[in-house]
Amino acid sequence: MNDQTKQQSGNPGSTPVDPLRDTYRRSITHVPGVQRSLEHHNTALLCIDMQYLDAARGHGIFARDETANIPPQAHDYYFDRLENTVLPNVARLQAAFRARELEVIHTRIQSLTQDGRDRSPGHKRLGLHAPPGSRDAEFLEAVAPLENEIVINKTASGVFNSTNIEYVLRNLQINGLFVVGVYSNECVSTAIRDACDLGFYVTLISDGCATVTPELQHATITTMKDRYARVFTTDEAIAELQAVVDT
Repeated sequence: MNDQTKQQSGNPGSTPVDPLRDTYRRSITHVPGVQRSLEHHNTALLCIDMQYLDAARGHGIFARDETANIPPQAHDYYFDRLENTVLPNVARLQAAFRARELEVIHTRIQSLTQDGRDRSPGHKRLGLHAPPGSRDAEFLEAVAPLENEIVINKTASGVFNSTNIEYVLRNLQINGLFVVGVYSNECVSTAIRDACDLGFYVTLISDGCATVTPELQHATITTMKDRYARVFTTDEAIAELQAVVDT
């Protein structure tokens, strides 16, 4: 008896954890258009908020005064995962996409103004502010944009509802996105939901994203998988590029 059968038969009248999973797989995440998007170079890698503000020890929201309310175990978990798993995997994916002349697109939190008066109400309440030219607005060197790669600046969690990214993607004839970045349960998952609703084929890289607790990470992957996005590991994503794009 497999796990799904056990879930269905555990109690009389019970239903599986996600009774609509197969329907979503057939209609959204496992459709021929996903591979056609790769074959025709209509898929991009979207790297979300890999910057000093939220992904570097001792900077931005992890500066000493700002981390007073963050449990040490959450801080350690996040940076251990980020530094030892996510950053190396994002760098591998960037290299794989660039080698195949597929777009690598970067988003970051950066205000239009030095005083941040243009920020969204949410970012003002949270105190999130990366002025133009500031260290917090800089990308981490290991995964920074190369010359002529597209950078989208935002001041809200959702890049699709706060920037012109959809317009840019349509101009590039991009209809598929592989998504990496931070935080998994916030800016990353918001981008995935919005992209799916707008008709993009989305793949979430499970070992290319991070958040502050394993519970939040697991919940995000579980919620996104086969409903809003395919979920691949970095190795699986690179293998698909090799199988589809290189042939």
